[in-house]
Amino acid sequence: MVGSSAILFALSALLADKNAVVDAFYVPGVRPLELKEGDAVPMKVNAMTSIHTQIPRDYYRLPFCQPTGGPQMASENLGEFLTGNKIQSSPYNINMLTESYCEKLCQVELSTADAARLRLHIKYGYHNNWIIDNLPSAAVGLNAVTRKKQKHYAGGFPIGFLSADTGKPYIFNHVNIIVDYHQYDPEIESYRVVGFAVEPISIDHKFTGGFDWDGVATEGWSKKLETCPQSGTHMEREMVRSSMLIEPKTKIIFTYDVIWKQSDVAWSSRWDIYLSEDHLVPAKVHWYSIANSILVVVFLSLLVVSMLVRNLRRDIAAYNALAALDDEEAGDKDEDESGWKLVHADVFRPPDNFPMLFCVCCGGGVQLIMTIFLAICFSAVGFMNPARRGSLVNGILSFYMLCGILAGYVSSRLYKSFDGRMWQLCTVMTATLFPGVAFFIFIFFNIILAFKHSSAAAPF
Repeated sequence: MVGSSAILFALSALLADKNAVVDAFYVPGVRPLELKEGDAVPMKVNAMTSIHTQIPRDYYRLPFCQPTGGPQMASENLGEFLTGNKIQSSPYNINMLTESYCEKLCQVELSTADAARLRLHIKYGYHNNWIIDNLPSAAVGLNAVTRKKQKHYAGGFPIGFLSADTGKPYIFNHVNIIVDYHQYDPEIESYRVVGFAVEPISIDHKFTGGFDWDGVATEGWSKKLETCPQSGTHMEREMVRSSMLIEPKTKIIFTYDVIWKQSDVAWSSRWDIYLSEDHLVPAKVHWYSIANSILVVVFLSLLVVSMLVRNLRRDIAAYNALAALDDEEAGDKDEDESGWKLVHADVFRPPDNFPMLFCVCCGGGVQLIMTIFLAICFSAVGFMNPARRGSLVNGILSFYMLCGILAGYVSSRLYKSFDGRMWQLCTVMTATLFPGVAFFIFIFFNIILAFKHSSAAAPF
């Protein structure tokens, strides 16, 4: 008793202490990346995606600038691998709190095949997906109505556009990389990345004095571009005189600006804006959807209940009429039974055809239900979230494998209640039927993706 009282007293004193400091993060197992001024901020590129097709493409499939020594693959977990993520290094040089102004990245001369490939990807609306500190890039564009800049936090930013008048393709060869940072402690010179956006711009770059660069000579790196603004000024859309048209034998100069903006958003809240889309979609839309779903469920439930009540009233009236008959007529009661009383003893009657298959499906259903339930619970706690790329798929696969124990027990137990003799075979069928079907479907679609040269195809 004395020991318990001492422990309770110590806990009460700890809770009452206002100066007690507790450190916690919203994502278990994830630490913030803390950088000092001038530290390198690695930017990575992911596979290109499109809303018009479900086939992601490798970023370096197109004639974009490559880092020195070639792109390096980032370490990927199984979830990233299966969801088609192909994260690689990029040639962009970004340093903490260091502004960049129209920096030349490289020059690419398009072949006929490169021009055709670029035009095809722009036609299908492919978007680049860049990553800084595990944050996907938002896209900065012009609102079609207000003509003001607007951020979109899903789907990356486009690689180019088709002219509305001529239908000719143009490439976004300049990007303004906008990075938001937060200093969590004013007394510590350490910063965290809390926001990342890209503003793509198409510019037909020209060198001052008509200089022609081959993309290799060192003289070209020091030559000034007449299409870039003065030193100390970032590129704006209003400064563009002509866009970069995609044609064979065209030389494209890729450039970029880096813009740093201080933000009051804490590192633990940096993903909130991706969920709310910066209030781009009004919250009332979600309430309309919820109310609509509830009304549909209520209406269908009332419809089913009314049908059941009507049938039960008819059956009960018939049974009451039979009870009023004399004993001789009541002796034939079993022959006159109808309605729901006909199935009162058939609840656990084994099916006439394929009872083992029925038990296997029941076990597989329990396995799926438990997997979904556990995935929802762990996602709500924070173990599976967007900050840990691929964690959702990893969790689902792990939970499904562990719940196989429960599936085997349910299917074999139900099969034995049907007086089944081969419960071992039933357990094996439970472990192989649904996963086997899913595996063959995966192989089928993987072959299609491989023929399409998609980054989502798993290598054999």
